Amino acid sequence: MPEPGPLDLLVELRAVAVNPVDTKVRAMLGEGPHDPPRILGWDAAGVVVAAGKDVRDFKKGDEVWYAGDLTRAGCNAEYQCVDSRLVSRKPTGWSFEDAAAVPLVALTAWELMFERMGIDPGGANSGDALLVINGAGGVGSALIPLAKSAGLRVVATASRPETIDWCRSLGADEVINHRELLRPQAEALGISVFPWIANLYSTDQYWEQTGDLLAPLGALGLIVEPREKLHAGDPLKMKCARIAWEFMAAKAKFQTADMASQGAILAEIAGRCEDGRFPRLATRMFDGLTVENLRQCHRAMEHGEARGKWVLTVSP
Repeated sequence: MPEPGPLDLLVELRAVAVNPVDTKVRAMLGEGPHDPPRILGWDAAGVVVAAGKDVRDFKKGDEVWYAGDLTRAGCNAEYQCVDSRLVSRKPTGWSFEDAAAVPLVALTAWELMFERMGIDPGGANSGDALLVINGAGGVGSALIPLAKSAGLRVVATASRPETIDWCRSLGADEVINHRELLRPQAEALGISVFPWIANLYSTDQYWEQTGDLLAPLGALGLIVEPREKLHAGDPLKMKCARIAWEFMAAKAKFQTADMASQGAILAEIAGRCEDGRFPRLATRMFDGLTVENLRQCHRAMEHGEARGKWVLTVSP
């Protein structure tokens, strides 16, 4: 049983979700066994069973959700300690499974758009066009409704009938195919450049196309580390473009002064979930936190086969 520190919550987990970062950390660790074991998982919902001596905002019995801290033991477990500043109460009326699907991708999407790229969540950029590459992935699924709430015209990319329908169900105004050249498809919609582009898939693969499609003084948001060295000069330099990197785990990893903002963001998202402004993202449920279920989820993440979020129940 983990022991909570002064600012920690000890949470009995009820549901967890799987993200590509889980597979990346597993690959980085190499073949096991590891001593001590490395616990993966950074998307959780559960019940507080104990709180550290300096915790003031939570108590035993609170139902909470969070993404947690990449540098600590993850949520693929029955119990987990998590810094209370990264936590909020889960949406009232939502199941633990639906709640577990949201935190990591919602935090990533919120921070990318509103903190890194400079989009105004209050609607000051209403009507601007936003290109979202990989709209049906986990982060894209959270980013599309958040962008619509900010008044943006959202053009998402998807390539299969089911992912196209998923993007539209989330509120995308148009959907284009990322397996084909993007410019001709954008121009067919009457768009020659985008002031905002969020590339949520392969930085390398779309580097030239996003550089071409980005408007002068525009912002290019990225979350996937490039595999190769990229030429970061023109046309992006000539356009005075902003290249905005987002890594959800950075605030906890470096104990930044605004670390508690993640708890506040999740509280805001919870309110939106409760009044219907943010959708349920879980598209597949697994009954039980088992090795077999985790392996199936990891394979899907590694091959880009999942749309929305995949969630596993954890029996109390």
